Amino acid sequence: MSGKTFLFIDGTNLYAGQYELFGPDRYLNFSKFIRQIENKLRVKFERIYFYASYSPQPKKLTQKNKNYLKNEALFYRSVQKTGRVIFFKGYRLKSSGKEKEVDVKIAVDIVHFAHLGLYDRLYFISEDADFAHALFIAKELRIKIHILALENRIPLRFIYLFPTFVLSFNKRTNLKRLGNKKISVIRLSESCIKRV
Repeated sequence: MSGKTFLFIDGTNLYAGQYELFGPDRYLNFSKFIRQIENKLRVKFERIYFYASYSPQPKKLTQKNKNYLKNEALFYRSVQKTGRVIFFKGYRLKSSGKEKEVDVKIAVDIVHFAHLGLYDRLYFISEDADFAHALFIAKELRIKIHILALENRIPLRFIYLFPTFVLSFNKRTNLKRLGNKKISVIRLSESCIKRV
């Protein structure tokens, strides 16, 4: 094993979660967000794999659509400017807007890189339980797995399986209702939130 730590991010999921938290006028400055996480966890991500697809532009653009698309573009630009990030861009079906290629690519990379022994510790951001099988395979290959989740996107299935760190911008976040000792709250400052 290489002794390296990789971060895998379901970027579309992360973007949606941060948009729910901050709305159209603010977004996460990704490099500052990552730095805060690394400092709080005392970890260094050797590589950050970020998987996302841009939202399709509707034929009739409302102000709400414009705000959302602008916010999304700014967020993804901040991701792409961050060092160590490998940005995989999926696509959306024109007929339904449904995301394609992203989930499969995440799962395949987690398993493939684990088989190659490229990392021995994995941090993962997504609330999507569809990734559980890929994570189980990585765990069978002796990869240490940790889940990172925004406070409004806690992956309930994962918290019973893997140590989970909830990333909170709220000083009063209380997770006692989840009743799981594997959960830790990481308080982040708003210095990583940028105005549009």
